[in-house]
Amino acid sequence: MPVVLQLQNAFKRYGHQELLDGTSCALPDDEKVGLIGRNGAGKSTLCRVLLGEEELDSGELVRGRKLRLGYLRQHDPFLDGETVIGFLQRDSGQPEWRCGEIAWQFQIPDSMLDQPVRQLSGGWQTRVKLAALLLHDPNLLILDEPTNFLDLRTQLLLEGFLRSFPAGCLVVSHDRSFLKRTCTQTLELSRGKLTMFPGDVDSYLENLAERREHDLRVNAATLTKRKQLETFINKNRANANTASQARSKAKQLERLELVEVQGQEATVRFSFPESEVRQGTALRTEQLAIGYPDNEVATEVQLEVEHGTRVGVVGDNGQGKTTFLRTVCGSLKPLAGSLKWGYGCQVGVYAQHVYTTLPKNQTVEDYLYNQAAPGTVMQQIKDVAGSFLFSGDMIEKKINVLSGGERARLVLAGLLLQQHNVLVLDEPGNHLDVETVEALADALCRYRGTVIFTSHDRYFMQRVATAVIEVRDGRVASYPASFEDYVYRVQKELDAGLRAEHVVRGKPPAGATTGPRPVGGKEERELQKQLRSVERKIAKLDEEKKELNARLMKITDAAEAQKTHDQLSTITNELAQLEEEWLEISGSLEVN
Repeated sequence: MPVVLQLQNAFKRYGHQELLDGTSCALPDDEKVGLIGRNGAGKSTLCRVLLGEEELDSGELVRGRKLRLGYLRQHDPFLDGETVIGFLQRDSGQPEWRCGEIAWQFQIPDSMLDQPVRQLSGGWQTRVKLAALLLHDPNLLILDEPTNFLDLRTQLLLEGFLRSFPAGCLVVSHDRSFLKRTCTQTLELSRGKLTMFPGDVDSYLENLAERREHDLRVNAATLTKRKQLETFINKNRANANTASQARSKAKQLERLELVEVQGQEATVRFSFPESEVRQGTALRTEQLAIGYPDNEVATEVQLEVEHGTRVGVVGDNGQGKTTFLRTVCGSLKPLAGSLKWGYGCQVGVYAQHVYTTLPKNQTVEDYLYNQAAPGTVMQQIKDVAGSFLFSGDMIEKKINVLSGGERARLVLAGLLLQQHNVLVLDEPGNHLDVETVEALADALCRYRGTVIFTSHDRYFMQRVATAVIEVRDGRVASYPASFEDYVYRVQKELDAGLRAEHVVRGKPPAGATTGPRPVGGKEERELQKQLRSVERKIAKLDEEKKELNARLMKITDAAEAQKTHDQLSTITNELAQLEEEWLEISGSLEVN
C-alpha cells in the first residue's frame, strides 16, 4: 500500500477560519477514500491544496516519486468549437485510435467523437472528462462532487468506472449512496483536523454516533466529579484540619477537563408544519399533455396521487422531469387535458434554481418575514432561522453575501414558515451537505402531507419516496415498483445496452430478425462494413434528434420553433429508414 500523496502538519486559514489546523493525512495508491465534512469545512480547499493549486500557510505537501495525479474537473476545460476527439488528443497527447478506444469504455459512440464537446449535455461531458482522465493512466484520482447534476444512468456508469479503477481515489460527495458504493475508507475533515476511518460512509456515521455518545457520557461523569469536588472544597477550605485536603482537591479539579464532543457541530433542524391527515386523491391528471407550444414533452398523462404519498419523479436528464414539476405547481400551463388538485390542497414549491433569484438586497430576516404565513410572530421567525443556522448576526446578513448552500437553506426555511399540506420539490438536496440532506430526509419522512419531488441523490430518493413516477420517452406514468427496483432496471439496461443513447457496436437491437448469413469471404466483409456505416449514421442522427429536442425546450420564437420541428420530423423519418436498412443487412449476417 504505497503512499503517493500526503500532508504533514498542514495549516491553512481563510479569514478567521482555520480550515487546516496542524493536520496530517496519507493517501495510498490502492484505496478508494470518501472525504466527509460540513459545508464550509474546507473540502474543496483541501482538494486544491492536494492538486497544488493552492499553497499551505505552513506544513508540507509530499508527493511520491511515482505519483500520477488525475482530477475530475468541475469547470469547463474545453476550447471553443473543440470536438470530443480533439479534446481527448490535446489533453492526453495520445493518438486518435487510443482516444477512441478509451472513449468507448464510457459508451461514447463513434458518431459523437466529431461533435463539439460544449454542445453535449452535462452527463456526456462528464463521460468525456472521465475518458481524458483514464488516458493519463493516473494512480490517484481526486473527484470533487462528481455526481452533481448527473442523471442515474451516468452516475451508475461513473460508479462502475470507480469500482473497477485499479488505483486510488479521493471522492468528495454529499450522496451517501454513491460514497457507499465506491469508497472503502472515509476521511473526515472537521474543525481543521483530518481523521481516516476504515470502512464506508455508513460505518463512519455509526462510529461518529458512538463516539458522540461516549464523549457525552465522559463529560457527564466529569461534570458530576467536578460538582463533588467543588462541594468538598467549599466545605473544607476554611477548616484547619481539612484545608490541605481541600487544596489537594482543588488541584485535582483544575486537571478535570471536558472532552470535545465528536459530531457536535451545529446541525439544521427541520420540522415541517403539522399537516392535517387527509384521505382521497391529492392530484389527478386526465389526458394531460405537457411541454411548450412547439415541443410536446409528454402526452396522455393519466395519474392519481393519494394524500400522504411521497412521490419520487425519476427519468434521464432531458426527459422532462422539471417540465412535469413546473406543470404540476402551475408555473407552466398544460398543452392539453386537465390537472386538478384535491379540495383544500395548499401547495408549496421549491424550484431547482430558486435560490439564484432571491431578492439580493433583503436580509435573511426580511426574506423570512415576507415568506411567513399571516399571523406568524417574529419570535417564530427567529426560531426557524436559528434552526437553519441563521442565528445571531447571520439573520441580519444580506442575501447577496450568502453561499449557495446558505441560500438553499434559506428557501427551505421560508417553506417551513408557510402552511402547506403539499410540497413540490425540485432537487432540494443540491448544495446541502450530508448531514443536512439526512435531516431533510428525516423531516419529510415525518411529514404527514403529500410530497412530489425529484432528486439526483439516490440515498435521499430511496429514503423519502413511497411511490415512483417515471418520465420516459414522451410518457409520464406511475412506475409499478419501488425506487430500488427502478435503479436495478436501469443498471441492467445500462449493462445490456438495451436503452441505447447510442448504437452499440456489432450488437443488433433486441427483437431484430435476421436471415441466412454468408459463409465468409469478401461479401461478408462488405456487409459488415455496410452495417458499421449504418450504425454510425443511426448514432449521429440519434444525437442530432436529442439536440433538437433540447433546443425546442428553450425556443420562444414561433418561426424558429417551426423550423426546428420540421428538422426533427425529417430526422425521425431518416432514422426509420436506416433502422429498416440495419435489419435487412443484419439479416444477411445471421449465424446459421
